[in-house]
Amino acid sequence: MATALGPHGVNIGQFVSAFNSETKDSPGLTFTVDISVYRDRSLDFVVKSPPASVLLKRAAGVARGSGEPNKEKVGRVSREQLEDIAKTKMEDLNTDDLDEAVRMVEGTARSMGIEWDSSNAERGEE
Repeated sequence: MATALGPHGVNIGQFVSAFNSETKDSPGLTFTVDISVYRDRSLDFVVKSPPASVLLKRAAGVARGSGEPNKEKVGRVSREQLEDIAKTKMEDLNTDDLDEAVRMVEGTARSMGIEWDSSNAERGEE
C-alpha cells in the first residue's frame, strides 16, 4: 500500500486509520479497494466486498484452492453458503438476479476445486 500511495504524497497513516475503521467488523478478510488520489493529496476510497475466492475458502474451511481443480477437490460448500456469498458480492457483480450471482460464485468454486451440494443438480451442474 505504501508503495502505491507514497509517491503521491498521501498521508498513509490517515488512510490506514480510515480503512481500518471501515473494515473493523471483518477481521482477516481481504478487500478490494478503489482509491482516488487528488492533486491536493487528498483521497477518497471505496471498499468493495471481498473476492469470491476468499469467501469460498473461508466457507469451505480451506487455506487454498486446488492446483488441479478438475482432478483434485479441496472442499465443499452448501447451497446456502453459495447464496450467502452471492448476496455479499451482489453489489459488485453485473447482475441483480440472485440465481445468476450464485452461478457466478459456482464458477469460481469450480475453478478452485470446491464442490457444492447438488441441490442444483436439476440444472445439470456441479
